Amino acid sequence: MDNKLLDILACPLCKSTLIYKKDAQELICKADRLAFPIRDDIPVMLEDEARELSNEEIDALKK
Repeated sequence: MDNKLLDILACPLCKSTLIYKKDAQELICKADRLAFPIRDDIPVMLEDEARELSNEEIDALKK
């Protein structure tokens, strides 16, 4: 994932900063509790394609 692209991407719903999870190939929005997938190095920034984060995943992001 290109760092310049990460700098300009924001959550399409709330416009907050996203967290890049390289191992899961996802961009995380803590505010909306959503994980947007990255497929073939392309972020899929559609609400319908995002998955909801569990409470455990949110807690792990706080650490």
